[in-house]
Amino acid sequence: MSVRRFSCTVVVTALALAGLAQATLACTTIIAGKNATADGSILVARLEDYTFNNHAKHFVVVPRVEHKAGDMLSFDNGVRVPAPAVSQRYTAMRDWNGAQFGAGGQWSEFGSNEAGVVLSATNSTEQNERAAKAAPLVADGGGVVEAILPDLILPQARSAREAVALLGRYVETLGAGETNGIEIADASEAWLFEIGGGHQWIAVRVPDDGYLTIANGMRVHDVDLGDSRNVLASPGLAAFVSEHKLLDRVDPQRFNFAKAFGKIGDSYNVDREWLVQSRLTPSSKQPVRQAQYPFYTRADRKIDVATVASILRTADYAGTPLDKRKPAAGSTQRPIAVDRNVEAHIIQVRPDMPKELQVLSWQSMGNVRDAVFLPFYLGAMQSTPQVFRQGNDDFDSHSAWWTFRSVSSLANANPGKYRPLITGWRDRLEANLRAAQPATDAMLKSLYGQNRELAINYAQRLGNGTALYALDQARELRDTLMTDLTKSTELKYTPAELDKIKGL
Repeated sequence: MSVRRFSCTVVVTALALAGLAQATLACTTIIAGKNATADGSILVARLEDYTFNNHAKHFVVVPRVEHKAGDMLSFDNGVRVPAPAVSQRYTAMRDWNGAQFGAGGQWSEFGSNEAGVVLSATNSTEQNERAAKAAPLVADGGGVVEAILPDLILPQARSAREAVALLGRYVETLGAGETNGIEIADASEAWLFEIGGGHQWIAVRVPDDGYLTIANGMRVHDVDLGDSRNVLASPGLAAFVSEHKLLDRVDPQRFNFAKAFGKIGDSYNVDREWLVQSRLTPSSKQPVRQAQYPFYTRADRKIDVATVASILRTADYAGTPLDKRKPAAGSTQRPIAVDRNVEAHIIQVRPDMPKELQVLSWQSMGNVRDAVFLPFYLGAMQSTPQVFRQGNDDFDSHSAWWTFRSVSSLANANPGKYRPLITGWRDRLEANLRAAQPATDAMLKSLYGQNRELAINYAQRLGNGTALYALDQARELRDTLMTDLTKSTELKYTPAELDKIKGL
């Protein structure tokens, strides 16, 4: 998550006048190549964290649009680019107030288009002081920023590599208003794209047999700038770094983009990178608090959705060398999951499925710790249930986001009693969904061979129906917890007092 605007409607005008006061947030990402996963899918997973824990998300489908000559894609932060002949249909997980004046953009966070391109944005990062002087960012939230990224790229890109090249051109020509890490994938490959300055960028293809983990520091290092199949970058990147002395020694064959432009060694970031790598590759006994961890790693076991979900929810430092260890001065120790998480997604791109069924997103709404990861075939989505498209920063009993979030909030009222109930419900439902998924895929794949349109429509109904079923269960659980909580606050009366009360 990048820098975000405050969400309270009543202060939008004041914030606009003040330049949209913002607060730095954080996210954690895992990307795995197709030979590193249990089912041969390319996997992209990210937590979205926010300033507050009451900020609803809207799961929407943006329709396909035919444009005429001269049409523009325009955004609230001032970016305007020529529209393609056809803007592709795509899904988006938007902020409830992204369309309001002064928001800077829709803040769609992630999505997938009808070509099967996936984009998740962003992991916010920081420039070091020298890079900030040499490669200043576009002022006042202009240029390429998190708020507009999915809505800028997904209507246009037909492949992951095309998305990387297109985003690179925009950074070079429009400039960037933030430094960010962006995850891009399709059925063939996955990329990490990092913005290091106003016009400086690099993108690295994730090795098929490995995985990356990204916190909120730039990660790209030890890459060969001459390897054009696996590394793309802004023109003259090595020369720019050398000219401005952003590295003591510039080695194009082992280029350290993160050190040149970012802040490395911050415990707020490297602790999480160490933690994920220690969970996925426990055989590698790495020292804690290194300045940089391996850019990519091989897992000891094939990576699956259940493992990634567990890491996003529960990975903390208990029982590790970082347990109760103080962070470096000026930093904080950050676990992976935090209470102000507003959604999480684990996206699988499966090359063995028909195109419209390739992208399967396991989506949580509300706090990832207690919400359910629900499966959606993003390429088949034409619409989502209304309850998944409503809610703001005030409790809404009908909103899907608020229903899942309220269950999590009630758990905090009595964690010892309520959290085991919530965890048991969540785990049973998710286990059933994951167990059924291979059979569901096989059924849809067979149906697709007989009737493509019927299979696509059925895939959407399956996703939406499953989501509504889980939502109904979440409401029942919420009501049960609320009833029990209400009873628990009742005073205890003696029989004589109770008889007197009854007689009043």
